[in-house]
Amino acid sequence: MTNKPAFTEKRFIVTFIFVTSLFLMWGVLHSMSDVLNKHFQNVLNLSKSKSGYIQMSVFGAYFIMSIPAGYFLKKFGYKAGVLMGLLLFAGGIFLFVPAANAFSFSFFRIALFIMGCGMATLETVAHPFAAALGDQRRSDQRINFAQTFNAVGTMIGPAIGSMFLLSTDNVHSTDLTSVKTLYVAIGCVILLIAVVFVFLKIPALTDPHVDTAAIDAAAVNVDVDPARKLYQHKHFIWACAAQFFNVAAQAGTWAYFINYGVDVMHFSSEKAGYLMIVFMGMMVLGRIVGTSLMTYIAPNKLLASFACGSILMCLIVAQGWGWSSYIALMMINFFFSIMFPTIFSLGLKNLGEHTKQASSFISMGVVGGAFFPLIMGQIANHNVAQAYYLPVICYLVIFLFAYRFYKVKY
Repeated sequence: MTNKPAFTEKRFIVTFIFVTSLFLMWGVLHSMSDVLNKHFQNVLNLSKSKSGYIQMSVFGAYFIMSIPAGYFLKKFGYKAGVLMGLLLFAGGIFLFVPAANAFSFSFFRIALFIMGCGMATLETVAHPFAAALGDQRRSDQRINFAQTFNAVGTMIGPAIGSMFLLSTDNVHSTDLTSVKTLYVAIGCVILLIAVVFVFLKIPALTDPHVDTAAIDAAAVNVDVDPARKLYQHKHFIWACAAQFFNVAAQAGTWAYFINYGVDVMHFSSEKAGYLMIVFMGMMVLGRIVGTSLMTYIAPNKLLASFACGSILMCLIVAQGWGWSSYIALMMINFFFSIMFPTIFSLGLKNLGEHTKQASSFISMGVVGGAFFPLIMGQIANHNVAQAYYLPVICYLVIFLFAYRFYKVKY
């Protein structure tokens, strides 16, 4: 009987805590972008579809930045990658000030794009970083655990955003002072984290690629067929596709959550914004439940089950049945919870020296979130409920990956 591998090692605990804090941080900013949708609709007089360019700017950055970030990570390592991501992150956020002064949506999109480049870099680095901090057999749980704090961040984001941007005082505001105040404060926090990370000592990570014959391939990320090119690993290719559709569904669902509350449930913008906290709380709950269940259920089987749950919820949401549909909308985030980290982890299995590069390609799949809100927005302009039929396509792809195409084949 073999002993169950530890979640992580004692020497990695401080580093793992810091890496987990990065997940929290970009969760805050991602979900605040969805609050910006409604705020910019109000202040800049944007249509629902045009406000979708917010998501296009952020997620489009992943398409541009993920590959360079992967090469940077491979050459300079995890610490340098994190620092570059934090600096880009803060730089984009500080550009909100001149964008607000210019009252220019185009300028905001540039700022959001640079902020997105920082997010893309951090995600490219943080996922393999978390996976590397211990036994590979527990990497699914480590990434899901870290992503639980990302989910907490997505609760904090709407709370802060609704307070500053969708309150009664600001919902009819014609200036962007609240945007400047909020984002400058966040930018300062990010810079402080970067300074702390400069002085953080990172323990040496074991390189399993030196002597693969002496290593248990189940325990560490070893490519037992190193002659194969990255693109020849079919499970990796499918993971990229699944992540593309996963983030597409997520971005569209989140972007029009507040609009659904206003248009279908007839809530005020502020109330719909605060209910987004509950919506994101469902993702926290899903991550906690999902991470626990992975002790007993294979990650791919759990992923397939959650994909089926998402399909059912989307069909109910699209009917616009009042509270029944609204609760189903909340449940989409519960089922979405484990998808991103589990797809990521399954896609990185047994890629050996290709792992860092593979991480950048899977991160690049996030570009799905750049286009889907625009497509959903075209339908949402006429009927926001029926726009939720579209994510069903995405969850079908995820189900196929989890049911069949996740397997590492040689």
